[in-house]
Amino acid sequence: MILDASGVSMDFGGLRAVDRVDITINEREIVALIGPNGAGKTTFFNCVTGMYVPTEGTVTIQPPGAGVQDLTGLKPNRIAERGLARTFQNIRLFPNMTVLENVMIGRDCRLRSGVFGAIFRDPRTRAEEEQVIHDSYTILRKIGIDRYVNDLAKNLPYGAQRRLEIARALATEPFLLLLDEPAAGMNPQETRSLDDLILRLRADEGLTVFLIEHDMSLVMRLSERIYVMDYGKLIAHGAPHEIKNDPVVIKAYLGEDVSA
Repeated sequence: MILDASGVSMDFGGLRAVDRVDITINEREIVALIGPNGAGKTTFFNCVTGMYVPTEGTVTIQPPGAGVQDLTGLKPNRIAERGLARTFQNIRLFPNMTVLENVMIGRDCRLRSGVFGAIFRDPRTRAEEEQVIHDSYTILRKIGIDRYVNDLAKNLPYGAQRRLEIARALATEPFLLLLDEPAAGMNPQETRSLDDLILRLRADEGLTVFLIEHDMSLVMRLSERIYVMDYGKLIAHGAPHEIKNDPVVIKAYLGEDVSA
């Protein structure tokens, strides 16, 4: 497995938002985490990616070809350096920067020039900057939004802004991509296009994808395995057909007439 979250809990004062959650993810899987609003899904993501330090439990990774690493308590930038990247439920772009500049920011954790290079702009630094521009444009082309390269992020259509968040995450060179409600606010055509993009990233880039999503059609189409949370606890785990027909899940979240 490449991610192992064991006994993860998160308390806010007297409230336990995440309660002893165990989740494992294997290389090149697409795994979904679902549940009602307020179930603790995003809080769990925040524990994995260093936004919060869990009250209890551990988060470890084993990147492809590497040994086990403990992420518990690391800052978000250190976790990004180790190969985890995420998007957010609420879009967090730099609205007054161009599309290209937003992606270039994502490359920061892979730069080697340092302060000296930035000040004196030696040939190695200039070459690295040129490479960053090239790599960032290449990512935009893969994501399908290169036509907006010089536009301000705030002027992009909503679906393109969602894709730009994914592009910026890819710029960190992750092996595990965490998507927090990537289809939120999208129309059916945009959602179907997002399905295709996620599958292509897995196939072409060898990525593993862990997503939170309320669009059950997308979840059922994409996911090999699904975890379900309610009131901070895991209540189910299994393949899509198992989750779809689980009476506990139906009662807690999906509703009687859900269809894939």
